[in-house]
Amino acid sequence: MEKLNFLTAGIPLRAKDYKTGFEALNALGLNGLELEFVHGVRMSDTSREFIKNNKEDFILTAHAPFYINLNSKEEEKVQASINRIIEAAMLANELGGYSVTYHAAFYLKEDKDIVFKKLIKRHEKIFDALKKENNNIWIRPETTGKGSQWGDIDEIIELSKIFPNMLPCVDFSHIHARTAGKFNTYDEFSSIFEKIGKNLGDVALNNFHAHIAGIEYSDKGEKKHLNLEESDFNYKDLLKAFKNFNIKGVIVSESPNIEEDCKLLKDYYNSL
Repeated sequence: MEKLNFLTAGIPLRAKDYKTGFEALNALGLNGLELEFVHGVRMSDTSREFIKNNKEDFILTAHAPFYINLNSKEEEKVQASINRIIEAAMLANELGGYSVTYHAAFYLKEDKDIVFKKLIKRHEKIFDALKKENNNIWIRPETTGKGSQWGDIDEIIELSKIFPNMLPCVDFSHIHARTAGKFNTYDEFSSIFEKIGKNLGDVALNNFHAHIAGIEYSDKGEKKHLNLEESDFNYKDLLKAFKNFNIKGVIVSESPNIEEDCKLLKDYYNSL
């Protein structure tokens, strides 16, 4: 990508559909949105056609459904999870999307190495299906907010080394919550960019996908998202690191007031 872009997690709250959503993004000077397939990969034909015909000024990403666990004990749930990621990638690609993210799995008290090996095999099925459709969209496991969930930054980097079309989705607020308040300083944020650059190269820093929100957490990790100014999350130092490392790609605002914090992030970044 040529620059850092700022997206809302879903249609802006002040809008009622994609048409008024795109108008709101334009009015706010924002760059696009993340399609939120929270409960399933569904979209009306009207919305699908509208986005296809009006997306040229916007960047689109997608969040696959929350009902995904590639480490489920039940084979049918594993297959359903694989299918949901494929379906999200297919629809996002059809709409000109940039990348697809998802929460990949829970450990379910299993050994981390065993879970990792399972996830390799299950992602092989995902990429085999997408390859048959000539679908090269970025597939991005997201860093997760609780220690019970698979997906710390090191695990996702290691998995991304295996698959050419995979890169991390770095949810900085989740990392902050998962570590019970760490990763909230300029040096700590910088260490994440350094680690990704060292392990995955410039392609990862020039095609970044990040989530940012205020967040409430306990020693067990994430509890809920908050608006940035109502939380302890140090978004200003994070944006300074984005600027100094010349990161290109997308930042998706996942705060409850999605477009307000998205504009806050963009305006602060542009002031640096």
